[in-house]
Amino acid sequence: MTHATITFTLAITLIVAAPQRAANPPTDYSPKPQEQQLPRAMYSAMAELPRITAGRSNADLTGDDNCVLQAAVDYIAGLGGGTVEIGEGEYLMRDSLHLRANVTVRGVKGKTVLRKAAGVVSALALDGDFGEEQITVRDPTGFAVGCGVAVWDREAGGFHTTVARLIGRNGNTFAIDKPLMADCMADNDGKAATVFPVISAYDTEGVRIESLVIEGNRQENVPLNGCRGAGIFLYRAFGTVISGCLVRNYNGDGISFQQSNDVTVEDCISEENTSLGLHPGSGSQRPTIRRCVARRNGTDGLFLCWRVRHGRFEDNLLEENGRFGISIGHKDSDNLLRRNTVRGNKDNGVFFRNESLGMAPHRNRLEENLIENNGGPEIRIRGSVNDLVFRNNVIRDSRTQDADAEHIGIRIEETVGPVVLEDNKIETQIPVDDRRPSR
Repeated sequence: MTHATITFTLAITLIVAAPQRAANPPTDYSPKPQEQQLPRAMYSAMAELPRITAGRSNADLTGDDNCVLQAAVDYIAGLGGGTVEIGEGEYLMRDSLHLRANVTVRGVKGKTVLRKAAGVVSALALDGDFGEEQITVRDPTGFAVGCGVAVWDREAGGFHTTVARLIGRNGNTFAIDKPLMADCMADNDGKAATVFPVISAYDTEGVRIESLVIEGNRQENVPLNGCRGAGIFLYRAFGTVISGCLVRNYNGDGISFQQSNDVTVEDCISEENTSLGLHPGSGSQRPTIRRCVARRNGTDGLFLCWRVRHGRFEDNLLEENGRFGISIGHKDSDNLLRRNTVRGNKDNGVFFRNESLGMAPHRNRLEENLIENNGGPEIRIRGSVNDLVFRNNVIRDSRTQDADAEHIGIRIEETVGPVVLEDNKIETQIPVDDRRPSR
């Protein structure tokens, strides 16, 4: 009797439960077809990533100098990447803001200002040896633990200049966080100075820099060369995006990126810096620079340094710079320069540097550009370069003509190889000055 009752009860339970499964099917949490793990992680892309605010007030982290900004960047980097939002106001930079992989740093456009602190400089009291991680200066006034520093002598320029941070002190001797890149000899005018990029990214990827104003304060700082410094400086920072930034008054380059492939610079202004406005270089391939302005810089507006290849430079304004509007040279081949305006620069609008056949900037294309009112020939081509293409450009000098001056559209010098000139509108006293022997 007991066995029969149990069987009857189970049967009733199954009959009641069956309709409930049909009405409320289980949630399917299985991955969708498009979901994949990230290339270098064991999880898929997330819709929500870490975010922190930093500012002078009303922020997760509050302060008014590089320390608070660096704390925010390092916090987000420690979580694998995300966004640092910096509030409006001015922040005093005694060291670079060192960026980390997959971190976006975003300001309030036109209102978030990172200002380079006044710098000091001292002669070295002792030689700084290659690989050494300390320096001794004659006058330590203004040098402090935590500050950025550059070290060089007369023969240790370019990439041999060391840029580091001061991380310890014994009197006039300071420890630095990177080894010296060269011998810096006291008797060879060896110096140390608290100069550095305002924003710096080394050996990283996936960085974004958005809507910041970089005030270089050049009046209170000695120069730092563009191989190791700029208002914004990248070194092996692959895939970086710089968007909507203004860099001004830096004692050196405005924006420089070295050995950094696939960098995009868009909607930025680089003005009144003492050297180059925009400086892609040292094998930085596939760069994109678009809708940018480089004006009133000390030398060139856009300088393609060594091995800049397969780049796109479009819709930029390069004006009133102290030397060339655009300079192209050592192994800078296979680039497209299109719809740029190049005007009012002190020397040539576009200058191809004097390179031998193996190192010449072959197969560059200039299309639909406006090149006008520059100081020398609007375009000057030097070296043993082949297969340049100039198509649908407007090249002109609309200024009042000086009877004693030659106003030249394109000068092609003796050693230049094949050049295609197609459908250009040239309005100068001498449209083309072709000095090749066969012409």
